[in-house]
Amino acid sequence: MGSGGAGTFRRAFAVTEFRALWGAMAVVRAGTQLGRVALAVLAYERTGSAAVTALVYALTLVPALIGGPLLGGLADRHSRRGLIVVCGLARAALIALVAVPGIPLPVLCALIFASQLLESPAAAAQMALTPDILPKDVYQSGIAIQHLTSQIVSLAGFAAGGVLVAAVGTTGSLTINAVAFALAALIVLRGVRPHPAAGDAGAAGDGQGRRGGPLEGLRLLVSDHRLRGLLALAMLAGFQVVPEALAAPYAAGLGQGTVMVGLLMAAMPVGNVLGVFLFTRFCPTETRLRLLGPLACAASVPLLVSAVVPGPVAALLLWALVGALGAYQVTANAEFVRIVPTERRGQVLGIASSALVAVQGIGMIVGGLLATNIGVAGALGVAGAAGLAAGVPAALAWRRARAGQAPGRETLIASRPSGSLPG
Repeated sequence: MGSGGAGTFRRAFAVTEFRALWGAMAVVRAGTQLGRVALAVLAYERTGSAAVTALVYALTLVPALIGGPLLGGLADRHSRRGLIVVCGLARAALIALVAVPGIPLPVLCALIFASQLLESPAAAAQMALTPDILPKDVYQSGIAIQHLTSQIVSLAGFAAGGVLVAAVGTTGSLTINAVAFALAALIVLRGVRPHPAAGDAGAAGDGQGRRGGPLEGLRLLVSDHRLRGLLALAMLAGFQVVPEALAAPYAAGLGQGTVMVGLLMAAMPVGNVLGVFLFTRFCPTETRLRLLGPLACAASVPLLVSAVVPGPVAALLLWALVGALGAYQVTANAEFVRIVPTERRGQVLGIASSALVAVQGIGMIVGGLLATNIGVAGALGVAGAAGLAAGVPAALAWRRARAGQAPGRETLIASRPSGSLPG
């Protein structure tokens, strides 16, 4: 069954610290999704403005572009367990203030921005800590479990968010969001043992642990051909995310209503959940690494097909296939984290995460502009063709990077005391 089999899923859950990280992540994700729905409703109720509502919602996403490069390095200089706990408690306090009825809108926006800014170092710490608590042969399955949980909770959170907001109101929903952050912090505090700061380990080893900042992380990212290749494959998400931004106009063009919009937006996440499960369940790690390039290129092909084969059923199937083929992203992410030295994980992951958020945002914006000028089908076709054109050199770069890795390198890295392998 390989390293991605059901046995490794069970072995991952057998690790107490992993269960704690996983549980905290699921609680935070559920609370955040509920909070986003509540904020959208609250902003529209308070202002009646679609533009202000969009701005408030964007404040739950945009800070990652700043927080990743600037604050991700905190996960290298401080205890990652402690950082997750502190950020969780701070976010709980900030969202509790947002829940106060009648709070001025500018203050509300500032509090949301600050809360989301703290998500970057917490997420970097969580990703960087995962390879330190899981055995190497279980690590890929652990990442798959986290990804699957995130996708499932996100889908359920949006579906149930509206019902909960209607039932308990925006104040009650935001209060639940704040409690979720505090609960997640408590889970990590109780379930994860203290680990030394990665910077301390680096300083004790080669003296690199505390030197440099975001530029040092960027330098490492640019200089390592394996990291460059993996990031290039991951950033193809900028093309693959275009259907999500065009679901509403696509449905309208077919004469469909809001129900179809929701189904279209859910198609890719549902396909991704299925793809990740099958990919990690039946493919050994080495096979998954070999398939990264081909799958990354193939993920753009259904976009080309959906441009010339219209219809709601075809779109649902093809967009779900985009999500299923996008399962390669989980393996690319896991291998990326595994390769980065532990004393630089926070910095490099912060930069890479911001790059991924940016490229997906750009993809959605450009897709919308193209749809306005050449129609939705044309925009999908351009996204598919561009994704395939960009995917081929990225796949070749990753293939060369793997082929150029010296024999025995894995053993050498695995023996390093810094723990840069098992994310």
